[in-house]
Amino acid sequence: MKNMLKKGLVVILMLWYCLPAFSQTTDTIPVKIDTTVHIPTPVILDTPLRIQNLNPFITLHVDSSLNYQLNINKDEKKYYWYLKNSPVGLRINKDNGLLSFKAEKTYFLSGKLKYDVEYIVNLGVQNLSNPSERVDTSFTLIFFNTEIVQPKIKLTVGSSLLIDEGQKVSFQVLCEAGNFPIENILFSSSVPIGNFKLVKRCDDVFEWDIPYDFVGEGDEGKKKDVVLTFIGSTRQHVRDTASIKVTVRDALNYPRAVQEHKAIDSTINDYITKLQYLFFKLDKQVRKTKGTRTGFDVTAGTAALTGTILNTSTDKGMQNTGKVLPSVGVALTPIKEATSPNKTVEQNQATLIRSATKRLVYMLNDNMIIGDKDPDIAKKIATLKSEYKQTQAQLSDVPIEMVREMSREDLDRYFNSRKVNKKYRLK
Repeated sequence: MKNMLKKGLVVILMLWYCLPAFSQTTDTIPVKIDTTVHIPTPVILDTPLRIQNLNPFITLHVDSSLNYQLNINKDEKKYYWYLKNSPVGLRINKDNGLLSFKAEKTYFLSGKLKYDVEYIVNLGVQNLSNPSERVDTSFTLIFFNTEIVQPKIKLTVGSSLLIDEGQKVSFQVLCEAGNFPIENILFSSSVPIGNFKLVKRCDDVFEWDIPYDFVGEGDEGKKKDVVLTFIGSTRQHVRDTASIKVTVRDALNYPRAVQEHKAIDSTINDYITKLQYLFFKLDKQVRKTKGTRTGFDVTAGTAALTGTILNTSTDKGMQNTGKVLPSVGVALTPIKEATSPNKTVEQNQATLIRSATKRLVYMLNDNMIIGDKDPDIAKKIATLKSEYKQTQAQLSDVPIEMVREMSREDLDRYFNSRKVNKKYRLK
């Protein structure tokens, strides 16, 4: 019974709380409605600075003008424009980015600008308030001309050149550019040549060392003509040719002539050494013979004088001895001639050898070469050879021996001593 009462109370309480939700009571207080229009706050995006209409490659005809308005994606009043490494005449308005150029022909005639050359122009725009906000870029500018101007090759020498063997041909190959510059140079020669410096580009120097045997024995007039041709070409295969005629004359081979002079000089010096040694041997024989004969003469004179003195003596024995002694002196004379005859032949040979030696030494000193290119070297060589042969023929009967006992310095010292000079001086 108690449980049923509890359940009934619970149901009554629940109904009590739920009744207001199902009631039809109307609220008479008016509700205010907000009619204000709310505009959302815009979100500002920071876009990067960029140039909107830059052409990376611009081709411009000569005598024409360029007005190119550059635009950016921001307010131009806050930015300024600038150029770097721009060719002559190219300008830009720093305030509005107007690129202008007047391609006058005088720029090209003076060489300040060239046709068909890619000029890389650096362009930039920067914020006046924020230096870090900037754009740096570049574009290529090329000039062209419809007027045909032929390129030319010019040489720094005339059209003909006269030169001797052993000399060097040297000149510069210059280029005069037309519409397009000369990029390659080819070289050719009318006859094969060697030992030359090849020209490949403009302003290169051509060098050719002419050998001494370039002119042959069969060449007319001892001359040989060579035509050197230089052919320049542009990128469009436009060509120009320059030629020079080189006349090479036969000349003395100075290096070989110097070697020949050294050879004949050395030969004559060796021959002089042999003659000095032979003179020393002959003079030694003459001096030895002269000493022996002088000994006999002194002995004979002493015997005669002694005999004269003894004849004045009172002693008979001494007188007899004095009578015999002069005959002894007379008897020594044939002995002297038999044992030590006069060396007349040797004396004459020594005199002749000394005279020939002196002449050879004089000719060597008189025909010394001056420098590596003595103009009289051929004449001096011929003179030395002739004198050497003449001396050999003059002394053909004199036996020449090799020097073995004395050095060259000892022989020179003996040959030019005062005693020898006094004995063999010319009278």
